[in-house]
Amino acid sequence: MKRSKQYILIALCALLLMACGTKRRAVSTDAASAEPGAPAWHTCLMQGVQLTVTTDEERLSATATMQVVRDSMLIISVMPMLGIEMLRVEATPTLLTVIDKIHGQYGQAEYTALNRKLVPAVNWDVLQQLCSAELPTGSEKTHMRFVYDGRKTLDLNVVYPTRQLDVPVRMNAQKLQKYQKIDISKWL
Repeated sequence: MKRSKQYILIALCALLLMACGTKRRAVSTDAASAEPGAPAWHTCLMQGVQLTVTTDEERLSATATMQVVRDSMLIISVMPMLGIEMLRVEATPTLLTVIDKIHGQYGQAEYTALNRKLVPAVNWDVLQQLCSAELPTGSEKTHMRFVYDGRKTLDLNVVYPTRQLDVPVRMNAQKLQKYQKIDISKWL
């Protein structure tokens, strides 16, 4: 039970870490590359994204698929081995849901709750830019270091594959009835 809580916490922190590390760099992307009033893409799909999260206690590596429907929803599907989805992160402009499929649990939080111990704050726009690889420094890879709760160090490495724009994506939200909801507010 304790291990599953750590796994969900690390996944949630990894997602937040990715967002926090790209905020400063991602602000100018739309202004430089898109025409005024016209989005550059509607859907984005990236398969084979390599994620590595290193904390003070452990190191986790996994392959992920990122799917985004602009201004609507994004899904990060984490598959550490054999292409089996073990962890899923679903985000909307107001809510993050982390589903631990191995232990049959999920947790949900709004951005305001997540930002209590994070600096800078995480928001939808930053997550959307991250999951569509709209990074002004290039879309191949990124490395970030983050301190959560004033003392926990997280390092994140993300290696992006080629992104596919305006392709059909399957954005079915996971049916949560078969999972046990856990209260993640005690970690935030």
